[in-house]
Amino acid sequence: MRFLSDHDSPTVAVIGFGYVGSCVAATLAERGFDVIGIDTDPRLVEELGRRECRFNEHGLAEMLFSGLDSGRLRVTADTAEVSAADVVLITVGTPVSDDGSLADEQLRGAALGLSKHLRPGQLVVLKSTVPPGTTRNLLGPLLESGGLVAGEDFGLAFTPERLAEGTALQELRTFPIVVSGLTPECAASVGELWRRTLGVDILPMETLEAAEIVKLADNWWIDLNIAMANELAKLCGLYGADVLDVIAAANTIPKGTGNVNILLPSVGVGGSCLTKDPWMVWRTADEFGVRIQTAAAGRQVNAGMPEYTAELVFDELARLGKDPAKSTVAVLGLAFKNNTGDLRATPTQGVVEALAASGATVRLYDPLVDQEAAAGLFGMELETSLDEAVRGADCVAVLALHRDFLGIDFAALPVAESCLLFDGRAYYPKDKISELRKAGYVYRGIGRGETPVAARATRRLVPVGSQSTRYLEAS
Repeated sequence: MRFLSDHDSPTVAVIGFGYVGSCVAATLAERGFDVIGIDTDPRLVEELGRRECRFNEHGLAEMLFSGLDSGRLRVTADTAEVSAADVVLITVGTPVSDDGSLADEQLRGAALGLSKHLRPGQLVVLKSTVPPGTTRNLLGPLLESGGLVAGEDFGLAFTPERLAEGTALQELRTFPIVVSGLTPECAASVGELWRRTLGVDILPMETLEAAEIVKLADNWWIDLNIAMANELAKLCGLYGADVLDVIAAANTIPKGTGNVNILLPSVGVGGSCLTKDPWMVWRTADEFGVRIQTAAAGRQVNAGMPEYTAELVFDELARLGKDPAKSTVAVLGLAFKNNTGDLRATPTQGVVEALAASGATVRLYDPLVDQEAAAGLFGMELETSLDEAVRGADCVAVLALHRDFLGIDFAALPVAESCLLFDGRAYYPKDKISELRKAGYVYRGIGRGETPVAARATRRLVPVGSQSTRYLEAS
């Protein structure tokens, strides 16, 4: 049987109203569908009731509030509300444990809660990123504990989320959606769901496991590609070459269906996906006795970039005749990527820890992040203004280039003489670098054509723990 009601406007429940769930819910409500958002965090529900949005995604707050005001969207902490829905989307968090295995507490909780209120004919779709086999072997049996049979009484399907912070709402309306189901009928139903609600192209997979692997393959490739870019930047640094020039030239070679596509180096990789999904790949294969080396290698390289970044800062300060341990470093941008306030697994935390462990005075400034959450994560209060953050600073480290930072008049900042401008993710072009130097700054980026590292001694920092170390020890 098909598990999508015959009418054109199915009611959709979204369990897990975090970043992904809120983006999906807001988009569906805007397109005219009735949406029930469900989350176990009563504070989040109360915030939305007061028209407060904790997620920093351009346009998301307005869409959520519009949906709430129109009645198309309602948010509750009561899982029993799923009984009113035709489709139930599960978008809960799926972190990994220190050994790389799925930390499935949120998924189990959502599934067991849902099992008590499932009714025949509903379609349940998992969108959270999981290791292959999870939908079939974990979610299905948990849902069946309520007495209904998956594939017969209710539909069970998987469709991965493949959204990027900062562009998620646009991607939801344009990216093709991968779908699969427990049975052919389940697969057909979930494909029809996304055709009706989003109108995007559908990419059917033959099995649930194939669809689960698609998301892991995307992030495995991205993480490994960035790891190569980071090591390429280190190589360029040995010879004073500009890694951006090297990458631009290398990417002109046709390969496969496109060109070589080396991504950009940076202070490190963060977020909830790239830092964990490769470990899901590694752990899943390891359980079958297969060693996936590239997933672990990419993670190890990228997890080491925060400490490498701190070493570059200290190297340059020492070259300028400043005692790194007595220097003040102003860090601009704490989020894990430009133009977001997302602090999940941000590599900036590792940079700050390494700098502070070696004696530097560190000041923090980021207008996009939740100030209280950032203070808790970094163990220090943030500065309330740009001027206060950089006053007397020996180094200004731009580790996330938000739109708010684009118009900074660096020449007017109250920094120390011969201030180091460290570019961790701004990718300033050469004309901007020339402008900074004219303003009295010493520019340094990651692999950006500075004095060859081979000509200088590298200062080793106080070691800090890394996620990669824990995983590799577990292997």
